[in-house]
Amino acid sequence: MSELTLTLVKLGFLAVLWLFVLSAVSVIRSDIFGTKATAQAKTSGTRQPKSKPVKEKKGRGRRAPRGAPTKLQIVSGPNSGQSVPLGDDPILLGRGTDAAIRLDDDYVSTRHARFATNGEQWFVEDLGSTNGTYLGSQRLTSPTPVGPGIQVRLGKTIVELRK
Repeated sequence: MSELTLTLVKLGFLAVLWLFVLSAVSVIRSDIFGTKATAQAKTSGTRQPKSKPVKEKKGRGRRAPRGAPTKLQIVSGPNSGQSVPLGDDPILLGRGTDAAIRLDDDYVSTRHARFATNGEQWFVEDLGSTNGTYLGSQRLTSPTPVGPGIQVRLGKTIVELRK
């Protein structure tokens, strides 16, 4: 082989090596610091699926419908048995300090998934995690409705909504 060919092969391998290093650094950075929010997402708040408005009865406090879930519980994994009561606020799951349930799972990202409600139904949304969020064997790519007893897997941890 000529000297020019060997030099081009060396430079090609060097370029591939740098691409690998930069992509590994990018994954580690997003796992530690989370993903950046776009300007539109910052101004509009959290993205929630559209639904029909809920009519409230006057004179009474808002009550959850019969059969609605009341808590989010970890069914299996390192934090098995932990739960958090459900309210109107979104529930963040991950390894970060801002998570409602901090998961001690090596396969879970810092800001892994979010459970949110529109007043009638609960939705689970993957927040750009490295290993993904699964409903059964289906990887979530958008906010997906979830009901009581349906298992959601984040890394080696399984959570579900319970009454």
